[in-house]
Amino acid sequence: MILLTGVTGTVGRLVAERLATAEPVRLLARDPRRVARLAGPGREAVGGDFGDPGSLAAALAGVRAAFLVTADPLAPAHDEHFVAAARRAGVRHVVKLSALAVADPGADDLITRWQRGAEEVLRSSGLGWTVLRPRAFMSNTLGWAGSIRTSGVVRVAHGSAPHAVVDPRDLAEVAALALTGGVPQGGALPLTGPAAITPAEQLASVSGLLRRPLRLVEVDREQAYGALLARWPRPVAEALLESAARQASGAKARVEPTVRRLLGRPARPYCVWARDHVAAFRG
Repeated sequence: MILLTGVTGTVGRLVAERLATAEPVRLLARDPRRVARLAGPGREAVGGDFGDPGSLAAALAGVRAAFLVTADPLAPAHDEHFVAAARRAGVRHVVKLSALAVADPGADDLITRWQRGAEEVLRSSGLGWTVLRPRAFMSNTLGWAGSIRTSGVVRVAHGSAPHAVVDPRDLAEVAALALTGGVPQGGALPLTGPAAITPAEQLASVSGLLRRPLRLVEVDREQAYGALLARWPRPVAEALLESAARQASGAKARVEPTVRRLLGRPARPYCVWARDHVAAFRG
């Protein structure tokens, strides 16, 4: 049996949609009703919470491999709870979603330290493991959709900063491959798109698809920080601000060949992702 976590989010949902296997699949969510549409023959939705080790024990019973997505850098115990429960349940392989910043020695923000710690919890567990380290997802630009629809203006901190963003569908295909034995265990896989692209270039791509002019406005550090504080707790907002500064320095521009090597095709470029999701920007 394969257990998938994070299925209420983009990546977990995409993995569930792309996981072609004869093995039974279990979908873990706090409220299993939220993922009922992904269930069906050979697939069951179950309740569980990273903060409740007892619920994890029940969810992991009989599981061979698991896809682990944790999302709260202020709750490092979530990874510890899951890995401990997986070890007790006899799980043989955990595929963990991390981030490529972990491999950057200049990255020392809260989120990256949390991800490094989570990776170490898994690597030292005695379980078989694979770590997926993507750059930011192309789908993050869906956060622009509201302002594009209403005003045609997008505000960003570093409009000319290159970033080798990855299509989350590519990551999901790699995850599905790893869960079904198509990737050797014990590796950390860096995942990027086929080229680094700036926010200005991303917006130009969306503008061309919509056939209407869109305008990018650069905000200063204080404005960017204020916008982050409106969405995130202060420690997380500060970490995201540090991450944006690393992007501005060019630290996130390197392209990795992992997607092509594992999937036998080039990584999808941003223009393809934008074309496939243009309806979200059109409204």
